[in-house]
Amino acid sequence: MGGVTDDRDKSSRDEAGGQDPRVHSPSFARNRDPILEVLRRILPKAGILLEVASGSGEHAAYMAPCLSPLIWQPSEADTALRASIDAYVKDAASPNLMPPVRLDVHQEVWPLSRADALVCLNMIHISPWTAAEALLRGAGELLSPGGVLFLYGPFIRQGVETAPSNLAFDQSLRDRNPEWGIRALEDVVALAAENELDLSEVAEMPANNLSVIFLRR
Repeated sequence: MGGVTDDRDKSSRDEAGGQDPRVHSPSFARNRDPILEVLRRILPKAGILLEVASGSGEHAAYMAPCLSPLIWQPSEADTALRASIDAYVKDAASPNLMPPVRLDVHQEVWPLSRADALVCLNMIHISPWTAAEALLRGAGELLSPGGVLFLYGPFIRQGVETAPSNLAFDQSLRDRNPEWGIRALEDVVALAAENELDLSEVAEMPANNLSVIFLRR
């Protein structure tokens, strides 16, 4: 699974009167700068970054130019979302932002054989647990030693009170699909460790989200 954009909204027509493939996520404007602030601090200055489940492509188009010369490679399983990403990539016209590639994290062979960083925003709670397993397994195989894995989204933490809004969101996800739901951070950390990924940092983010950073051994 490449991921699901939970609050996306397509614009209907472009200026020429044709179908506009770009997808717009209301949460993008709210979280783009806090995420970028963390990425500026923790990512390598150069190399290759793979974004898994790029969704609409808005984050890639906004952040890649700010992180040059680091190469940003978007990916997505959904065909319509890859069209959206491609449109944003063309609009951004940033030499370090690549056209999207198809990636379902469950597939045996990923389109890249190596990366220095992997970014995944808002995927593992809107997909089955098998997707988290496949993501972390793939990250362990793909990342170079010292490579960065960055996860962003809501998590439940042992000993930390869960915000009522996150509890309601978790229930709404499970109502839509029993295999979805906000994951326990401790389960994700344990799964990462099985794949040679060690927890480096947990950063509080707006709207009760977390940035969770791992380093490849």
